[in-house]
Amino acid sequence: MATPKSQRIGIWIIAVVMMVGTISGFIAMVLQTDNAKQDQAQQNKMLEEYRKQMAEQEKRGKELSATYYPQLKEYQATPAAFDMNVGDTVQKRDLKVGDGEEVTATTKYEAYYIGWNPKGKTFDSSFDSETLKTPIDTSQTSLIEGWNEGVVGMKIGGIREITIPSDKAYGEKGSGDDIPPNTPIKFIVMIISKK
Repeated sequence: MATPKSQRIGIWIIAVVMMVGTISGFIAMVLQTDNAKQDQAQQNKMLEEYRKQMAEQEKRGKELSATYYPQLKEYQATPAAFDMNVGDTVQKRDLKVGDGEEVTATTKYEAYYIGWNPKGKTFDSSFDSETLKTPIDTSQTSLIEGWNEGVVGMKIGGIREITIPSDKAYGEKGSGDDIPPNTPIKFIVMIISKK
C-alpha cells in the first residue's frame, strides 16, 4: 500500500524542520563557543589589568610606608584618655607643619592616621605591624565632617592632632563598640600628596 501524499508531505515537513533545527543548533553551539572564548579572553585581560594595578599599588604602598612609617611611628603612643567635654568646635593642633600646598575643602590628598576615643583606646589607625597600610585616598573615601574641617589649612607633609566633637564625628549613632553614641574622638592625621 502506497503512502498517501499528505503523509509524505508531513514526513518531508518534519524532516526539514529537524534538519533546520539541527543546523541551527550546530550554528548556535559554534557561535556560543566563539562568544565564550571572547568572554574568557576579556575576563583574562581584565584580571591581568587588575593584577598589574594591585602590584603597582603594593609597590607604591611599600615605598610610602618606608618613607612615612618612621614619622607616624613617633605618634603611635600619643593616644591617651581625654575629657569628653571638648566643646562644640573642631580643635586643631599642628604637630609638624608641612612644606607642600595648603589643604582646602576641595583638595584631593592621601592620608595616614591614628584615631582614638576618650578612654584612650585606638579604634583605627594606618599601622599594620611594622609597616603602614595603604593611605586613604580622599577622592575615593567619605570622611566625617570633623576630619574634613580639621585638615583645612594644613600643608601637604604636615601632621596635625584634631579633636572632633560628637556632632561632627558619629553623633547619636556612634560607630561600633569603640565609639558609642555622642562620643567625641581624636585623630592624628598625616597628609601626603596624592599620586
